[in-house]
Amino acid sequence: MRLKSLLITLITLPLFIFSTCAAAEGESQSDDIKPVQVRIIRDSQIMAQVGNDIINVGSVDKDQEIMVYPLSPNYYEFTFGNAHGLIPKDAVLPLTKSKKALGLALADLQKLNQNLITVRPTTIYDRPKDTSKVFGVLNENLRYPILGRLRGEDGSLWYEINIGDDAKYIQADECELDNGVPVLTYHHILQDSENKYFRHTSTTTSVSAFDNQMAYLKQANYQTISLYQLEGYLNNTLNIPAKAVVLTFDDGLKSVHRYAYPILKKYELQATAFIISSRIKHNPQNWDPNSLQFMSISELKQIQDVFDIQSHTHFLHRYSDDKRPVLLSRDEHNIELDFERSRRALTQFNPRVQYISYPFGGYNDNAIQAAKLAGYRLAVTTVRGKVKPGDNPFTLKRLYILSSDSIQAMAERIANTRSDIKPMVPKQ
Repeated sequence: MRLKSLLITLITLPLFIFSTCAAAEGESQSDDIKPVQVRIIRDSQIMAQVGNDIINVGSVDKDQEIMVYPLSPNYYEFTFGNAHGLIPKDAVLPLTKSKKALGLALADLQKLNQNLITVRPTTIYDRPKDTSKVFGVLNENLRYPILGRLRGEDGSLWYEINIGDDAKYIQADECELDNGVPVLTYHHILQDSENKYFRHTSTTTSVSAFDNQMAYLKQANYQTISLYQLEGYLNNTLNIPAKAVVLTFDDGLKSVHRYAYPILKKYELQATAFIISSRIKHNPQNWDPNSLQFMSISELKQIQDVFDIQSHTHFLHRYSDDKRPVLLSRDEHNIELDFERSRRALTQFNPRVQYISYPFGGYNDNAIQAAKLAGYRLAVTTVRGKVKPGDNPFTLKRLYILSSDSIQAMAERIANTRSDIKPMVPKQ
């Protein structure tokens, strides 16, 4: 089966076996998909959707047993990470009887809201000892949820994981702990030669610096993920790669259309644009680098093959007389009305406006509650840091990368650990 048809299968068939809609209370569930315990009859590659792609994620050794679920005429699916993996049906043999009852060891375990990261092909064992039988291998550049931590007989640390509804083990010193996903913040972009009034503004990035930063992401094999995918990562319902990054642009400035859009398109990267909906122009403005201009309806529609359009409020992006974000002086009801108005205004570009960026990063309990009531699912701030499972979805952290930052500084800021950083090859 080709990857394209496999992706269609993933989308159209019920992948979320464990979270499908339950039958009405008291109704028979005899038609539910039943698990099948199988034995692997040859060393087999396994696949899964990780971020935007269906990829080879590792292998399972011959004679291992896993629990699978029917997916298509050619594939079974099985528990893999936060979602599901795929294995060919001709690689397994269904068992009518087995001495091993899978899943029993997992019954009382809950995810720790902590992932491991594979930085190289990583061996999976049946037991927490390196002399035990090898189950298979996880490929590099994966995030995988940890069920538990335990010490081996020799005192070494092991991580317990779930593959195919059974507990397996990885040596802690063979992987890294997940330190979170970087969400990068941008606003305004200008050519150095035309930048007369925004040179000392931290939210303005030069075109050359931005191009170099995006080139680094591409060259270092980072995958830009959407906020929808980030939400899945937060909720432990989606697999994303170890090298994942979210790009965000606040305000909806015309310079994003003029400069950021073609650069992102060149490097095949995706981003989110948080738009101040009251400032959308009916018609494009003539370019003026000496003022802050906002995108028009047609410009916002043009960038949608790269940008996901989300909210940066409607009328609340301004300061009050005391030089504080005006949002902080509003009551919950007024904030909610503004958030709802912004969402309605932006539905012409995106029917799924579910995420919001607080103006100037300012928020309080009223803003958080208003965002929830207005139907938003995540909100980002300007508090510095990465996003991790277990974080409050309405106070997510972000990172700034400035024009003055070197590529080395950027690499260190977004890497999971310093050991992950690889030198950038100069652009030709």
